[in-house]
Parts: sequence; C-alpha cells; structure tokens
Amino acid sequence: MSAILHVKLPAFIAEINDSGIVLSTLEARMEFVIDLARRNIAGGGGPFGAAVFERDSGRLVAAGVNRVIASRCSSAHAEIMALSLAQQRVGGFDLGAVSQPAHQLVSSSEPCVMCFGAAIWSGVRHLVCGARDEDARAVGFDEGPKPSAWAEELRQRGIQVTLDVLRSQAVAVLKDYTAGGGLVYNARC
Repeated sequence: MSAILHVKLPAFIAEINDSGIVLSTLEARMEFVIDLARRNIAGGGGPFGAAVFERDSGRLVAAGVNRVIASRCSSAHAEIMALSLAQQRVGGFDLGAVSQPAHQLVSSSEPCVMCFGAAIWSGVRHLVCGARDEDARAVGFDEGPKPSAWAEELRQRGIQVTLDVLRSQAVAVLKDYTAGGGLVYNARC
C-alpha cells in the first residue's frame, strides 16, 4: 500500500483554477461556488462547493468541490479541497501569513465541525457561507458537534463571518441533490 493520498478533482476544477477569475462581490463569489456544487453533482460528486479568494481584489486563488464518495475519503470536503489547493498555490500552509493578502473562504454551506477547524488553522481572514447548518441537516447530513457559538469563536480569532449569502439558492442545491437520489454519506455515529 502506498503512503501517497490521491484525491482526484473533476477536470473543470483545474481549468477554473488556472483561469484568472476575478469576482468583485460576495454575491458573485457565492454564485460561483453554488455553480461549482451543481457541476459537481452532475459529475457524480457531493452537493458542496467552496473557493478561496483574495478578499480585497476578488482574485480566485483556488476552487474545490466535495469528493468524499469519489475519493473514498471522508475528509475530501469542498472547503478542505479549496484550502489545500490554495495553500499549494501560494506555496505555504498559512493563508494569513504577513506576506499574503487577506484570504476569504466562500462556501456553499456553513462549515461542518471538520471544516470549522480547518478554517481556523488555514489562516483565512473571512468566511462566507450560503446554506446554514440546519439546511444541511434537514436533508440528512451530519455536521458534527460544532460549537453553538461557532461564528463568534471565529470572530474572536480574527476571522470575519458572513452568513446567508444567496442562502435560498444554496439550499436548493442540497434539496436537488437528495431529491435526485444523491447519497448522504455520513459515517455511522
């Protein structure tokens, strides 16, 4: 058995990540990640999309989508993919390093407990969410035991949080996924 982990992202992610996209508004950035989630579902992936942007310029650093089932890896969430690709692109693990512009993580859904922790350790300075935790739970996803005051926890660590950006559109992706027979892939708790 190899000691190398491979998580294959859809070809459209590489194309997007090399495109030089600049999106100036939070709404445009959220539309972008919601579209990523829809495209991922169409290709057999999960209903979540995320992207890291330079907060002030709007330049896309890296996009990611949920690849849990395709990669047989429970940590292959969209936020983890986007953060990991962004860190590779900037050449360091700290997206909040002094030499870096402020980075923003935009996610089609509020972070689960794992992605909450990843946001803290990634160095992003702003988290933007579409659907809420309760929206993901309503269609069957287990978001884990995240602190009830999770957004305040992030704010205390210097991470701005913006919720409910295009929430109804983000929720529609979750509902479309499960209505279409998409697998809700929680481990047994």
